[in-house]
Amino acid sequence: MSTVPETGFERRLLPPMMLGAALNPVNSSIISVSLVPIGVAFGAPPAETAWLVSALYLATAIGQPVVGRLIDLFGPRRLFLAGAALTGIAGVAGMLAPSFGVLVASRVLLGFGTCAGYPAAMYLIRSEAQRTGKDSPAGVLTALAITTQTIAVVGPSLGGLLIGIGGWRATLAINIPLALAGLYLGFRRLPTTPVTRRDGLVRELDLPGMGLFAAALVCLLLFLMDPRGGDWWLLAVTVVAAAGFTWRELRTRQPFIDVRLLGGNLPLLATYGRALLSFVVSYAFLYGYTQWMEQGHGLSASEAGLVLLPLFGVGIIASTVTGRSKAVRGKLLVGSLGQVVACALLLFLNDGSPMWALLAVVIVLGVPQGLNNLALQNSVYHQAHAERMGSSAGLLRTFGYLGAIVASAAGGAFFGQRADSAGLHHLAAFMLVVSVLFLALTVADRSLSRVGRA
Repeated sequence: MSTVPETGFERRLLPPMMLGAALNPVNSSIISVSLVPIGVAFGAPPAETAWLVSALYLATAIGQPVVGRLIDLFGPRRLFLAGAALTGIAGVAGMLAPSFGVLVASRVLLGFGTCAGYPAAMYLIRSEAQRTGKDSPAGVLTALAITTQTIAVVGPSLGGLLIGIGGWRATLAINIPLALAGLYLGFRRLPTTPVTRRDGLVRELDLPGMGLFAAALVCLLLFLMDPRGGDWWLLAVTVVAAAGFTWRELRTRQPFIDVRLLGGNLPLLATYGRALLSFVVSYAFLYGYTQWMEQGHGLSASEAGLVLLPLFGVGIIASTVTGRSKAVRGKLLVGSLGQVVACALLLFLNDGSPMWALLAVVIVLGVPQGLNNLALQNSVYHQAHAERMGSSAGLLRTFGYLGAIVASAAGGAFFGQRADSAGLHHLAAFMLVVSVLFLALTVADRSLSRVGRA
């Protein structure tokens, strides 16, 4: 006898949803306190260790919409289990990495492995709404947002603890038990979706479109990693691949990304733009501020992780208090203003700043950390077409991770060989400009007042 409730959200789905969605944030944030000890172990400066961040995001930015489209077509269970298995393999490879190059490769593998969790969760929320005939409770979307941001904020503290116990390799090994838990929950809790569309599988998947999308994104991200390197040919290839991708998607019957549909949904495109800008600021702070605390201010990895811990508490409180409201405009306005204030405060820090000043910046940034992620996620849920929910959620993460790569590249460019206070101030000025753009885009978007309202 089925235990699935007829009118309410299936609560058994929550554990695999939350774990799957958390796999990428935990690996995104835990590396922030590992960059310095890894650099020492392999003799790599910040400009090189930035690749450990970008490698994960490069794979994830490509993989999220691809896996999201596969989930749209074939359901979440198969992709979730495959991703969990790949995450475990990447954890073993990273833990045993004999060289910096192998470690970067394991992060690429990890990026692909963690692609399925978030699109699968958003797909399940939408499918449950269709099954029950009513919108999924706001608490489910809030719980998903709180889970991802909690893991992202707790990650540095957890990373500092793991480094203190077993060195930086322990921060890679954590993926092994997480992957095992994912496999168990996926097998036990996720519904099996029968695949009935065997004929024309290649056409359904739009492999040429996926390939052109990946080529354009890889070239763009490689250029962003070193914009002063003079590799302008990468931008030329990006434009050609993007043009080919658009031409392909406009002419195929089953496009990977429905460009015509997406182009007619300007509010969703604006949400993706805000995600990019928001993630630039969030991750520039997470990586840049953490490296500066360790190298510029002299804190240990564990101490730096503890300083970031209030970000968790404030973010959780902000999400919990506002989570019952589906409206997003107020959240985004307060969140963007919070980022502006936090970036401005960074300009006043130096090597001798007291601990309370370091904590004050973290607390201020906790408010937008809690509000922006929740508002962006809710925006996509209400703005995207239901049959494209998996790929739309994947694209949200793609734009976010594009912002994270820009943040990583900015950190490498402004810090150079050492994360000192002068570099922090240059990075803060860059972040302040991005924050102002985020605020301006939010104020100008009148469609936000209708999102989440009846």
